[in-house]
Amino acid sequence: MAKAPVSLSGKVVAITGGARGIGKATATELIRAGATVAIGDLDAALADATATELGPSVHAYELDVTDRDSVRAFLDSVERDLGPLDVMINNAGIMPLGSFLEETDASAERQIDINVHGVIFGMKEALPRMLDRRRGHIVNIASLAGKAGFPHAATYCATKHAVVGLSEAVRQETRGTGIEISCVMPALVNTELGSGVNAGRAVKKLEPDEVAREIVDALGSPRFDVFVPRSTGAINKVVSVLPRSGREAISRWLKADRILVDRDATQRRAYEDRAAHSEPHQIAEREQDTAQV
Repeated sequence: MAKAPVSLSGKVVAITGGARGIGKATATELIRAGATVAIGDLDAALADATATELGPSVHAYELDVTDRDSVRAFLDSVERDLGPLDVMINNAGIMPLGSFLEETDASAERQIDINVHGVIFGMKEALPRMLDRRRGHIVNIASLAGKAGFPHAATYCATKHAVVGLSEAVRQETRGTGIEISCVMPALVNTELGSGVNAGRAVKKLEPDEVAREIVDALGSPRFDVFVPRSTGAINKVVSVLPRSGREAISRWLKADRILVDRDATQRRAYEDRAAHSEPHQIAEREQDTAQV
């Protein structure tokens, strides 16, 4: 017998990196479903602006996902202000692009800190709260890059493979506890992170709200694998049974191996600059400079 859909009305949902992109779109969809949403973001001013734009059901908090104390303080504040945490969406991430050997160590470390440690800290701080109540749902935003390797995004792919593996392992550890875990694997999304990059032949570029709807659907009807669009799940199943030579030949035919290489550097300049200057002190300095202009 199929499980009854889970109602999100009145549920408390926390989203990391929620001030823009997929995080903001997901907050919008959750509001429509009746949830109360907490968005945490390193850019506190933007988080405040997003919360004001989306309305009284959204609450903004400053958050550095690379600092476990900051993640703990974020969730403590959410539960103090809004009530027990029902859903944790680990969404914060960055995607600087460039050849592997030209990538700086600082860029690689920052990607690992945000994309991997951010998810680890989010899960470690959210899960005990949920386990105590024997209910809750963790959603980790990975990528199709967590299922394959794409040139000029080697470290990014490594971080997303880590998120997929982490999610699979913790799902096994929490089986039977009342905790649901979902791993979301979108194709290229039309956000600032995906600026200057065109999708390949097989899959069109997604809009953030398309990903958001699938996230909310997975909360209402829990499942682990959340491919966006869903057709990529079927493609992944078919391709995974082929020998490596066959998989790589299909990738070349679909021009998937060129998606991130043949990017428009001019269109990506603003994002790459923001990703390269995403330390908390750099954001504070940028906000101060803006205020002085």
